[in-house]
Amino acid sequence: MKFIVSSSQLLKQLQVLGGVINSNNTLPILDNFLFELSENELKISASDLETTMSSVIEVESTDTGAIAINARLLLDTLKTFPEQPLTFKVEGDSTIEIISEQGKYDMAYFSGDEFPKAMELPSPSSTEIPSDILATAISKTIFAAGNDDLRPVMSGVFFQFNSKELTFVATDAHKLVKYTRTDITAEKSAEFIMPKKPLNLLKGVLGGAENNVTIEYNDTNAKFTFDNVVLICRLIDGKYPNYEAVIPKENPNKLTVDRASFLNSVRRVSIFSSKTTHQIRLKMAGTELNISAEDLDYSNKADERLHCDYQGDDMQIGFNSRFLSEMLNNLNSNDVLIEMSLPNRAGILTPIDGTEEGEQITMLVMPVMLNG
Repeated sequence: MKFIVSSSQLLKQLQVLGGVINSNNTLPILDNFLFELSENELKISASDLETTMSSVIEVESTDTGAIAINARLLLDTLKTFPEQPLTFKVEGDSTIEIISEQGKYDMAYFSGDEFPKAMELPSPSSTEIPSDILATAISKTIFAAGNDDLRPVMSGVFFQFNSKELTFVATDAHKLVKYTRTDITAEKSAEFIMPKKPLNLLKGVLGGAENNVTIEYNDTNAKFTFDNVVLICRLIDGKYPNYEAVIPKENPNKLTVDRASFLNSVRRVSIFSSKTTHQIRLKMAGTELNISAEDLDYSNKADERLHCDYQGDDMQIGFNSRFLSEMLNNLNSNDVLIEMSLPNRAGILTPIDGTEEGEQITMLVMPVMLNG
């Protein structure tokens, strides 16, 4: 088995696929990339049993075969080469020789048969989404997903497809983001929870994708296919919480404020907040928004005023500054609307401008109890 490939093209593909490989695998074979050669096409795969990702690149060859090569060793070697053609040649039963302009390198390889086969999806449903829209949906929601192993359903992003719209939801019980596209629909209604790891991998490669993404899914697995990449992953098992029930419907107090100024104020004031609660206080009255924080343990205190448009009763509400910053940071609008009802009910953030046709973003942040 022998093939010639561009060093930089191979490195680019392997760096993407390398994100699948865990640092401590239960099966030693999973520390490797699987190379499957079929004449001038080389299919490279990486897996951690839950997620399998593969991509196809063009090579010069007339051979066929399948071998597994140590991922870390191969990546470390490729990173040192300038762009050049590399020749890979299998020597004997256990070593593969790589020939570059600089020299020769021998690496051990394993039989490709030992590598776990990717899951097949029998009779899946499918939906097509433009790659940039899926990338946006992932990046707008994934930051709000939880990290609690005891509540695995909240550690992923909930995909909800029907004939009217596609909805993506993430929550960790303190914050929630709902991203909806009414300009794209699915033929059949479906709901599934995607784990974070494959979504982060997709987010990394979708930016440069040219074609639409085909998503196929059944009760246990989902498969994403675009350009030369295929990603198959196991879905999170369980029922997603009824997120609509936590979004307050009646919010008479409405605050409109410049997003960038508000974000900068929150960041500055939060430096003076308690290191355990990260609590900041918002006080609204007329056209003035007062943002303050206090760390009683160290006698640190900050207080800022911002011009705003506020309609409703004068009120004070406390938020975790980290959650608020994250949300404001993930919006692209110039102005943001914050709707509230009571100091102990969630606040709802929506962008006033900067959204595309058919795009809706709703962010919800739970308040913290104000002391004193």
